[in-house]
Amino acid sequence: MHRMPLRLQPLLLLLALWTLSSGTRADAAGIAVIVAHDAPRLHLDRATLRDIYLKKIFVDEHGTALIPVNLPPDDPLRRAFSLNLFRETADELQSYWNERYFHGVRPPYVLGSPNAVVRFVARTNGAIGYVASCQVDASVRRVLVLPVPASEREAVDRLCDGARHHDDS
Repeated sequence: MHRMPLRLQPLLLLLALWTLSSGTRADAAGIAVIVAHDAPRLHLDRATLRDIYLKKIFVDEHGTALIPVNLPPDDPLRRAFSLNLFRETADELQSYWNERYFHGVRPPYVLGSPNAVVRFVARTNGAIGYVASCQVDASVRRVLVLPVPASEREAVDRLCDGARHHDDS
């Protein structure tokens, strides 16, 4: 049996830790679509999610009313989500919502922060929201992860860097 020299063991340990942290960084770049941890299983793809957020689908397959929630229009995660899902910004979707309003359909609720989204989704039956992958906690479950458009990646990475610094304190 061949033994590894002792001086190589710390280097391999550092390499393994770097690899693990790189995986976390890749996760941080995703937009996690979340539901309550104990919510019934939701079969969700990008097209269905789009229809939920455009208020074309109102209930899930279990008959539960769906409550999509957004972040404020100027939030970098909202911009990333809108660009990924609709290929438009929140401002560009305004004419859609103006038209829907006259049919009695209002846009999704807007919550002030990712923490508010997690808390609301965790406590509200049928709620669905999104946060950066690094902001997901045990009270919610990911049902889909969307990539962050390149134009918003730096801003979303900063959100995750801030979350990691907050966790370290």
